[in-house]
Amino acid sequence: MRQPVLILLTGLALAAAACATVEPTVSGASGGGPAGSDAAPVPITGHDWFFHQDDAEARLVYGLAESDDMRLALDCTRASGRLVLSALGGPKAKPEIHVDSGGETARFRALSEPSQLHDGVFLTAEAAADAPVFQRFRRLGWMALWQASAREAYAPQPGSTPNIERFFAFCG
Repeated sequence: MRQPVLILLTGLALAAAACATVEPTVSGASGGGPAGSDAAPVPITGHDWFFHQDDAEARLVYGLAESDDMRLALDCTRASGRLVLSALGGPKAKPEIHVDSGGETARFRALSEPSQLHDGVFLTAEAAADAPVFQRFRRLGWMALWQASAREAYAPQPGSTPNIERFFAFCG
């Protein structure tokens, strides 16, 4: 009789362990759920996605209004279907811009130049506006930037999400 009870208890313990779920942790994650989730991250206080259009050029930048605090910028020429990404990196940053949005991720080879604003580098990269990571960003309204193993998610403040769609509609 003792052996069937032991088998039953072992089976229940294994079943309970199989049902337990653990969300992966992301080193340096900021806001929202883990990398790859569709859960919207929390906007950074005072920061937002700002849209600027000037004739044939447009810019979508995540940063602090009317300041040099730019976290990530996307530029394009009207209907070109191409983007230029810009970001700041640390002194030993790889020459790439690594972004993700809701499970889509991409790494873009970047030109790395010494930054005039901080101790690090200024990174620029080119990409197709219809790359899967940008399509997901367009749909979800947030994007995260990876620097080394740190991830910072950039979510819009309430009411500014249409800036993202206006930018991509402009870029083509």
